Amino acid sequence: MKNVAIICGGDGGEFEISVKSAQVVKQSLDPELYNSKIIVVSKKGWYGLLKDGTRVDVDKNDFSISIGGHRTKFDVAFNAVHGEPGENGPLSGYLELLGVPSTSSPLATCAITFHKDFCKRIVASYGVRVAPSILINEGEKYDADEIIKELGLPLFVKPTCNGSSVGVTKVKTAEELGPAIFTARAAGGQVMCEKFVDGREFGCGVMNFKGKMMVFPLTEIISKNEFFDYEAKYTAGKCDEVTPAQVDEDVEIEIKATTAMLYEKLECKGLVRMDYIVSDEGVFFIEANIVPGMSEASIVPAQAKCFGLTLRELFGMAIENVL
Repeated sequence: MKNVAIICGGDGGEFEISVKSAQVVKQSLDPELYNSKIIVVSKKGWYGLLKDGTRVDVDKNDFSISIGGHRTKFDVAFNAVHGEPGENGPLSGYLELLGVPSTSSPLATCAITFHKDFCKRIVASYGVRVAPSILINEGEKYDADEIIKELGLPLFVKPTCNGSSVGVTKVKTAEELGPAIFTARAAGGQVMCEKFVDGREFGCGVMNFKGKMMVFPLTEIISKNEFFDYEAKYTAGKCDEVTPAQVDEDVEIEIKATTAMLYEKLECKGLVRMDYIVSDEGVFFIEANIVPGMSEASIVPAQAKCFGLTLRELFGMAIENVL
């Protein structure tokens, strides 16, 4: 039996979502194969969360916990931290230093894909369409008129390093741009102003299992809000997610082929979801989600189910892939 640390929590606005993902993973794993523990990490502290709610401190020297005098060192880490420090690289680097296999991508991949502007630039270098954008550094002055002149209205304003659409605003008028940039800066550092691409949104899950690329059925994301924001992502009835998506075969093939190519080029590992907008101009890459949601209602688990996999099989494969 392998000792599995299901790591969750983080330091961003996705803490509770991450903990829910971890609980679903724990409930789904085969208890006869895995001795799993939920490990919560944040700047406030690292601790093991036991069934009765008891918290046990994590020894960061060797990533272990002690319960009743028995010390447990983990054979593998299942990364369910959405946002910092699980999706942007530090957690992967820590586990790599200790030699603990992890279900998610290595440090460099996490750091690049978590930074929306860096990721888009690299993806564009492989010939994939991305929406034009302007980067505003922390504390840097900007010319609102020039931004609107270059990108048009409406446009999106996003923090470069955040998840679940935290701090993202769809700007429709010139008067809304300043407050939107302020909101994005409050959510984290650099700000990206991005041209609005009108079209249908799709998510494509992918995983490399023992050398074989598994690209899951597409999901169309139909938000009932202005866009697929935090409320639409996590509030029942605010979004329809259709799996498998009803889409032209040539578009489906392009999205799946692009996802498989980027998965390899970006050196991804484990379960990943890549998102796209399909407009009259073609298929546009939006972002890569290195640690996608893991609840039963999340996109990748729904795609895996459509693919013919149960959550037990899916999460078990993710673990066995790195052991």
